[in-house]
Amino acid sequence: MKVALLSDCYLPRLGGIEVQVHDLAGHLRDRGHHVEVFTATPGEHGERHGATSVVDGVTVHHHALRLPADLPVNPLAPLRMRHELRPYDVAHVHMGVVSPFAVDAAFLTTRLGLPTAMTWHCMLDRTTPVVRGLGVVRRWAAGGMAMSAVSDVAAQPLREVVGDAGPVAVLPNGIDVAAWSPAPAPRADGVVRIVTAMRLARRKRPLPFVRLLRRMRDLLDPAVRVEVDILGEGPDRGQVERYLAEHGMTGWVHLPGRVPRAELPARYAAADVYVSPGELESFGIAALEARTVGLPVVGRQGSGIGEFVTDGVNGYLTAGDDDLAAALARLAADPALRARMRRHNLEHPPAQGWSHVVEAAEREYARAIAGARR
Repeated sequence: MKVALLSDCYLPRLGGIEVQVHDLAGHLRDRGHHVEVFTATPGEHGERHGATSVVDGVTVHHHALRLPADLPVNPLAPLRMRHELRPYDVAHVHMGVVSPFAVDAAFLTTRLGLPTAMTWHCMLDRTTPVVRGLGVVRRWAAGGMAMSAVSDVAAQPLREVVGDAGPVAVLPNGIDVAAWSPAPAPRADGVVRIVTAMRLARRKRPLPFVRLLRRMRDLLDPAVRVEVDILGEGPDRGQVERYLAEHGMTGWVHLPGRVPRAELPARYAAADVYVSPGELESFGIAALEARTVGLPVVGRQGSGIGEFVTDGVNGYLTAGDDDLAAALARLAADPALRARMRRHNLEHPPAQGWSHVVEAAEREYARAIAGARR
């Protein structure tokens, strides 16, 4: 099958959608499909205006303009892609919080009559009434476009939008279980290490996170030594640094910056707990990676993390920041609890292994082809 993956963002830009679309392309190729990627992100060497590059064996069409901060916007891209997409059997559009390129691509594939699957990587949340009112997504579904979301919690508002125009499936993010199962790093320093990976931007809540870390520290016996690594970069870094300095937290809360993905398994293996403080996590791929390494995961109720974390079994799902601080303090104070949860995670690999996810993607492509014929 010839598959076109369409996404606003792609490597070398780093983020959840970028990495997932890259990995999906590789695993589809390994299953014998011909896969190419179309994106509004420039290539590693500045490829733009439809120029191509090859990333890990997959051809990538970079329909990027020269814009400030390399914004992934190009209203002219459909003019060229109209001819490029004709030979494909199916298109797979990946939607984020704001996805002008993906939206343009969906309009284009509809006009071309190209069977299309659309996966939502975001939580519609407060925008659900607006999206429902516009009616575009419902018309796409009624026209045979196969709709899916990365978790059931992300699928629920999409189902409200689509209504009876068609089903909304769950196509989760995937993970290479073997690659994320390194041996735990031996340690004897007695320090409890908490780790998180996030973009330091308001939507990911880095400032509320460091505030709740203060509450966690107040709940703990002073004899319990804790260190926290916040992996990532973003526009809110300055605010976070100022807060840490003002409250005397720089000695135990660290901001190493962006860490190469290849280093993350070892980073997680050397930690004791992973925390995901975001309220609108549609899935939480970094949390799934940490859970696969074995770490107990602490996150929020009503987020996609509930797809692979069972409260009290291999982590905690909390109702708010106070509960989250209390759960972290509980884990930091109880090494036996941490060991039990780690053992459970290692003995029960997650269901989101790539072999299952690629099969689910193929089912979505078959559904899109059937819908287009209908």
